[in-house]
Amino acid sequence: MTNSKRTAFFISDGTGITAGSLGGLLAHFPETEFDQIRVPFTDSASKVEDAQKRIVNAKLANGVRPIVIMSIGNQHLRAELKAVDAYYIDLFDSFLHPLGQELNAEPLTRPGVSHSMSVTNYGSRMEAINFALGHDDGMTHTGLNQAQVILVGVSRSGKTPTSIMLAMQFGIKAANYPLIPEDFERGNLPPILDGYIDKIFGLTIKPERLHSLRNERRPNSKYASLSNCREEIGLAEALMSKVGVPMADSTSKSVEELSAIIIQSIKK
Repeated sequence: MTNSKRTAFFISDGTGITAGSLGGLLAHFPETEFDQIRVPFTDSASKVEDAQKRIVNAKLANGVRPIVIMSIGNQHLRAELKAVDAYYIDLFDSFLHPLGQELNAEPLTRPGVSHSMSVTNYGSRMEAINFALGHDDGMTHTGLNQAQVILVGVSRSGKTPTSIMLAMQFGIKAANYPLIPEDFERGNLPPILDGYIDKIFGLTIKPERLHSLRNERRPNSKYASLSNCREEIGLAEALMSKVGVPMADSTSKSVEELSAIIIQSIKK
């Protein structure tokens, strides 16, 4: 019988972004509740000792050893950390060193190496994030021609978090527009999107999930009612099918999964 609660540590000698990116693995085990703890800049013996104490305390609290996803370049610090009982996923021992053997090359191990390849992309990612924030929910039409993808869907279908993920992780300029009753009455996308059909991607969602999300924002309103959610989603899906917009269901997909699907679509 599986334990319903586990602590998962993401321990790194840098920002923790690389180790944290593997956090998506945990989503494959929905029956387990994970308490995710990030421990960045673990780059000295004293910091490793502090991390060890937290691992031991988590095991005592939960009665089961924690999961540790780690990205520490220093071999001695890695070995020292592993002296306490946990289930370790070591990015260096599991991935980089076997790859180095295949390539007959020694991997670089200093903190931040995985991000140094993207330093030249930092500016473009920040630009993409600002673009996504400025073009959220149809906020502005200025510079829409710069968008690499335009997400459409009913309110609360996942457009905003997916736009931000596309910008943060991939440097993609994403705008998003809500589909509203006026669009359904006209039987077409918002007029401002005329001429951008090749950039448009639709998000849909199961009515029950949409009802739950909307009820958090406006409890017991017509906007959040299950019947209205069903009607809006039915009309939105019919409209997107009519105009030939590709769609993905956000109900059970993470923003990472949605982003991957969208990227595949816009690269065709």
